[in-house]
Amino acid sequence: MIDIKLIRTNPELVKENIKKKFQDSKLELVDKVADLDKQYRTVKQECDDLRNKVNTMSKKIGSLKAQGKDDEAEKIKAEVSEIGTILTEKEPVEAKLEAYIREIMLVIPNIIDESVPIGKDDSENVEVEKFGEPFVPDFEVPYHVDIMENLNGIDIDSARKTSGNGFYYLCGDIALLQSAILSYARDFMVDRGFTYYIPPFMIRSDVVTGVMSFAEMEGMMYKIEGEDLYLIGTSEHSMIGKFIDTIIPESELPKTLTSYSPCFRKEVGAHGIEERGVYRIHQFEKQEMIVVCKPEDSMEWFKKLYTNTVDFFRSLDIPVRTLECCSGDLADLKVKSIDVEAWSPRQKKYFEVGSCSNLGDAQARRLGIKVKAKDKSKYFAHTLNNTVVAPPRMLIAFLENNLNEDGSIRIPEALQRYMRKEVIKK
Repeated sequence: MIDIKLIRTNPELVKENIKKKFQDSKLELVDKVADLDKQYRTVKQECDDLRNKVNTMSKKIGSLKAQGKDDEAEKIKAEVSEIGTILTEKEPVEAKLEAYIREIMLVIPNIIDESVPIGKDDSENVEVEKFGEPFVPDFEVPYHVDIMENLNGIDIDSARKTSGNGFYYLCGDIALLQSAILSYARDFMVDRGFTYYIPPFMIRSDVVTGVMSFAEMEGMMYKIEGEDLYLIGTSEHSMIGKFIDTIIPESELPKTLTSYSPCFRKEVGAHGIEERGVYRIHQFEKQEMIVVCKPEDSMEWFKKLYTNTVDFFRSLDIPVRTLECCSGDLADLKVKSIDVEAWSPRQKKYFEVGSCSNLGDAQARRLGIKVKAKDKSKYFAHTLNNTVVAPPRMLIAFLENNLNEDGSIRIPEALQRYMRKEVIKK
């Protein structure tokens, strides 16, 4: 959510930003908010004046009664009563306008960074840098499910019976491999100075609307029937929500956190759910990194975060590249975003395994996350998040890039102490 002062002082900037995101249908919302804001400020001023008058007169009543001037006190009491009647009519209008403005403001996209490339959709995202040499072996690389089935490591048919499409059982060494990768990711981030968390896996609606846009929420979140709770789609939701309505001393920043959680997603959209595959599914596990920092530090942390993911994948001998998301591919809350993509020897192309986002003060403004400066002034923090690793997508990249011709999987040195073996065989 942007600062409404931007609409008051520079509505054309807000409109230009909407155009850069190819969301022209939202242009009319800027003028609508500007008009509603004028109405709201007028009504609020009237209500504030009346409330101040009531407070002043109420104190006077007490003083007059103490002096034994009951008649004068009763006279003023009657005036207070009249003002109260007027307030009873005006305050609901004030509250309704305030709520309506917030509802619209939640839909207006955040101001993107000047460095973001302009483009309509993900087809216009821009490659930034490659790390490691993409390699295609001289033998055929099977489909990832075939690799796992050959190692007795996955059972999709049974999961379809118990839960439907988009679920799977991992077993044996493949299940151990997933756990090993997550354990390594945890230690990798702790070694880089991040504090490890296991957060709640359900959050309330006010946190959901604080951390993501309505469009994302509708396409991702599972609602718990009969309760004000949603299953998290990523631990970022719980971890940013942890700071709701808090004032953080500036001396305590940055907050650098890394969190493990299962993730639950509807995956509503064009891609759908694969019947036989684990690339896009309803349930998976993930290690995340989250930073809460001062505004002037957020771009520096942005680079550090996606570099962490690149370094993690390279430590496991997986070639990756970074891809900058263009304006039309950015979610409404994001200022800037970079995807990390891993090399697929089977497909001979890269595919997304993580996403790093700088959300500016959008989440902080929605959730009331403020920083208290040394001079006692307060301002909204900046929040960032990034994927360390998210099996099973990571498993696909890992298996394809570490596959031997006989179907076995070599274990890179960094992971051997977690797997307690150097190779996975049938």
